[in-house]
Amino acid sequence: MEIFLQQIINGLVLGSMYALVALGYTMVYGIINLINFAHGEVLMVGALTSWTVVGALAGSGLPGWALLLISLPCAIVVCAALNFTIEKLAYRPLRNAPRLAPLITAMGMSLLLQTLAMIVWKPNPKPYPQLLPVEPINLGGPVISVTQCIILGATAVILAGLMWVVNRTRLGRAMRATAENPRVAALMGVKPDMVISATFVIGATLAAVAGVMWAANYGTVQHSMGFMPGLKAFTAAVLGGIGNLAGAVLGGVMLGLVEALGAGYLGTLTGGVLGSQYTDIFAFTTLILVLTLRPAGLLGERVADRA
Repeated sequence: MEIFLQQIINGLVLGSMYALVALGYTMVYGIINLINFAHGEVLMVGALTSWTVVGALAGSGLPGWALLLISLPCAIVVCAALNFTIEKLAYRPLRNAPRLAPLITAMGMSLLLQTLAMIVWKPNPKPYPQLLPVEPINLGGPVISVTQCIILGATAVILAGLMWVVNRTRLGRAMRATAENPRVAALMGVKPDMVISATFVIGATLAAVAGVMWAANYGTVQHSMGFMPGLKAFTAAVLGGIGNLAGAVLGGVMLGLVEALGAGYLGTLTGGVLGSQYTDIFAFTTLILVLTLRPAGLLGERVADRA
């Protein structure tokens, strides 16, 4: 039971980070029907930017939590500017092109960002310093670190804030109107290009936060670190229902729990043939099963029908 509870905690932490990235995928797809495969690399840029800022301030005498608080806004600004530029230069000219063109462009942008990051930050993995207390908090058997507590709390607050923005604010109404019909929305005073750019910036902000969380939790950063979290987050968005914000959160948490429980019990279930490094089997098997039984995802695809 202790192992089970520990893996539940680990799964919730992992699923929280997946959910943040998945929301970026699902928001962009819900508005312009584009899968931004470069989104995982935005997470990577956020993590490496945070690592750079922390390293630059390492000798300043500031406590670890202050370094983290300083590096996080820097990562958000860099990622927001990067995603804004990607949308304007790479995706906007192809907005009315056949769907295959922006899809291939997104894949190319992913490889381009990885290559540029390898040039700027070098290809070798880099240790991310422990900025928060490392003593685990005992929960009567299972343990949780201070970093994991902050990840869970920050994710809950961010997700609640995003739901409020989308459902209760003027920007959220403009997003929903643009998703429904960009031309009619423009006649009603909405600026679709500005709304789409804002969506990319919000998604980049979530990815930057997830990147810093990922680096702080696992203690390492490198140029290729965004590929697998990005792929898993896309899987989570499809699992919950692409275009559905609540579905992205549910898919992310569910995927994190499946992976964590698989890591804890995979060796036992297979008699030691497979180890925890094969947990991707559970994640993608779950996706196949869900899409076979419910092709629209757990909560259903929510994409507006354009007139």
